[in-house]
Order: sequence, then structure tokens, then C-alpha cells
Amino acid sequence: MGKKTVVFNESGLGKLPNNKPTVYKIKTDGGNTNYVGVAKRGRVQERLQEHLPGSKDYIPGSKVEIEQMANISEARQKESNIISQTKPKYNKQGK
Repeated sequence: MGKKTVVFNESGLGKLPNNKPTVYKIKTDGGNTNYVGVAKRGRVQERLQEHLPGSKDYIPGSKVEIEQMANISEARQKESNIISQTKPKYNKQGK
């Protein structure tokens, strides 16, 4: 499926597709992954906006990388695999 990386701000998020379930990684300037999450089809941009500064689930980062998946269960499986391999700082460990 499609992959895309944009700047982690309002205008960058507006460039992301919303038509498929997505696994996203919020990354630092140095390329480290701070957080991994899943967004349902139709809610990708909205979910990522919840992580911007001043929002309820703020996660620091400079870029967001997404990968579109065929369905939400595939996205959740991939998210789980990435979290167990990379142990991002802002994900609750043991998920």
C-alpha cells in the first residue's frame, strides 16, 4: 500500500490521504520514532491533529510517516509489530 512522509503540522497533515486505514509514526528530527498509532479510514488527518501541540494527546515530533493498509485489523497488527520492535518513547509499553 501507499507510504508518505510529511511535516508534522496542520498544513502537512492536510496533504495526507484519508481513504484507507493507516499506520502512522511520529518521528523526531533525527529520524527516531516517538509514537506509533493507527487511524481508521476517513479519520487519518483528524487523528493526527489530536497529537499536535496544544491537543489532548500531544506527541512531540517533526515528521509523520504513514502507511496505508487494506483493513483496520491489518493496520493494528502492523502497529503492534512496530511497537514491539522499536519501543517508541510515547507508546505505553506492554501494549
